[in-house]
Amino acid sequence: MRPRILVVDDEPSIRTVLKAHLSREGHDVSTASDGAEAVSALTGAPFDLVISDLKMPGMSGLELLAWCTREQPGLPVVLITAHGTVDTAVEALKLGAQDFITKPFDLEELRLAVEKALRVEQARRRNWLDAASYGPDSGRFDLVGRTAAMKRVYALVERVADSPSTVLLTGESGTGKELVARALHTASSRRNAPFVTVNCGAIPEALFESELFGHEKGAFTGAASSKPGKFELADGGTLFLDEVGELGRDLQVKLLRALQERSIDRVGGTRPVKVEVRVVAATNVDLQALVASGHFRDDLYYRLAVVPIRLPPLRERREDIPLLVQHFVHRFNERLGMNVTTIDDDVMDQLVQWSWPGNIRELENTIERGVLLAEDGRLSRDIIPDTAAPATGEAERPVPVDAGIGLKEYVRVHTVRLERDLILRSLGHESGNVTRTARRLDISRKALQLKMKEYGLRDEGTE
Repeated sequence: MRPRILVVDDEPSIRTVLKAHLSREGHDVSTASDGAEAVSALTGAPFDLVISDLKMPGMSGLELLAWCTREQPGLPVVLITAHGTVDTAVEALKLGAQDFITKPFDLEELRLAVEKALRVEQARRRNWLDAASYGPDSGRFDLVGRTAAMKRVYALVERVADSPSTVLLTGESGTGKELVARALHTASSRRNAPFVTVNCGAIPEALFESELFGHEKGAFTGAASSKPGKFELADGGTLFLDEVGELGRDLQVKLLRALQERSIDRVGGTRPVKVEVRVVAATNVDLQALVASGHFRDDLYYRLAVVPIRLPPLRERREDIPLLVQHFVHRFNERLGMNVTTIDDDVMDQLVQWSWPGNIRELENTIERGVLLAEDGRLSRDIIPDTAAPATGEAERPVPVDAGIGLKEYVRVHTVRLERDLILRSLGHESGNVTRTARRLDISRKALQLKMKEYGLRDEGTE
């Protein structure tokens, strides 16, 4: 499905140019002439990105940004600004805008901004756990769960939230690392300062230094104006580095220096810029194993892992699944205009028994599908497809002994089945990214592509 982009500008010529250019890039583009029209469009249909002028009559770009942050949190917003309002645009970034471009804008700069925003949006898989309130013991810090494993997380968050020390969040994809990072921020004295997110795996390496540390005007082709980096935007607040294990060795050195010196160097700059930032990093890979293999610097690892917090996978906190199911049913009832009020006991038992390799994010997707397809206000077994993995110890049934095949064929059949399943799950963990999946599986990208073709998985990934 083509990404859906909403262009908002009071100048018809700007709307026409942007729509034509973005359509040529393969996007599905709609337009709005002001903020009120944009709100109407966003209320009526889902969008993946909003590109809005900053200064408009009536509802301004900042007011539209505030509406998006409140009503559709996670929806990326790129602002268009004139040179005289760059300071306002920087403030907008602190308020949650994804990026800004200046008039007269360069089409290549626009393309890069859109590409980055859509990549971050896809990687983040936004909004998988909003604030929940299902009883006094349902959780803390806007996290849902009351098992012993989650209570240990709450205790750690409470103890270290107001410390300036770096925190390393570890856990499988979909376990809630960004939500815990936000909890650390909101439970601290920095709560009124910016919370800035950087997805280290979603930004091209060639652009990453500029994104993290900023750049000066003319530092490289397309740098039409100076631009602060994420460190500067997070000054006084919290910088969340997601998928930090994806950083290349050169960038690891520069990040380490920034953490040690508490200052950064803009690309093309001539003097260091002091910053006061609390860093929270997250990874779904074993950083210690990367250190041992030489792919991750040990000094950076120790600098990041001052306070390590492990997020348990859903299979280790099955008692929380009914609570999460209730939360998601309530949420999707409101979002989709449905009225699911009943969950059959056998359906709940089925949900509790699954292994959930995608963790809470996968559970959320299953419940959304179930609510959308529900009949008579009931979640039934028939409307929840058997797409989740069976729980550990409940693997797929083996070929019967009377199937008439020899040992070699039996082993071959199971090897193929297990290999295909592992590739499919790994693609899911890496949001379909073939390069990162190959790295996860420790094979070449070409070898993975051949395997995907062999097993009919080319349509499963995003590349």
